[in-house]
Amino acid sequence: MPIPVLLGDTADSHRCVEQDVPEVAIRLAERFWPGALTLVLKRSAAIPDIVSAGGDTVALRVPNHPVPRLLADGLGAPITGTSANRSGEPGLTTADAVKDVFKDGVDLVIDAGEIPGGVASTVLDLSGGRPVLVRQGAVSVKDIEAVLGANITIETRPIS
Repeated sequence: MPIPVLLGDTADSHRCVEQDVPEVAIRLAERFWPGALTLVLKRSAAIPDIVSAGGDTVALRVPNHPVPRLLADGLGAPITGTSANRSGEPGLTTADAVKDVFKDGVDLVIDAGEIPGGVASTVLDLSGGRPVLVRQGAVSVKDIEAVLGANITIETRPIS
């Protein structure tokens, strides 16, 4: 499955997409990043196949937590990141919970205090001719449509 790419800053998105970042993506990023909106765009060659699961798109987000943003900034490159949980289980919100569940299955756990859990990010695919809502999450359809000034298509499909 594709792995989301986390950016340190909105300006870093140009490194991950095939061509210029679409104007619609810029408007949405200005409104919702950092935050819980993941934008799917055509990926550049800089994104490895293993991250995109061999597909031609990449899911980008600037998270609303300083640690992943600082990691990406410090590395000078985007990082990959998913929820801290086993597939199908609720997200874990503390370092101790991650250690308890994954035991020796991870090399490092960064303890940045309890993080807010609950609602996943909204995923909006902008890689085609029209915006398509792939997963409803923390950012509402109404708020996205207000930024776009138009209705969006809602489609259910598997995502990571």
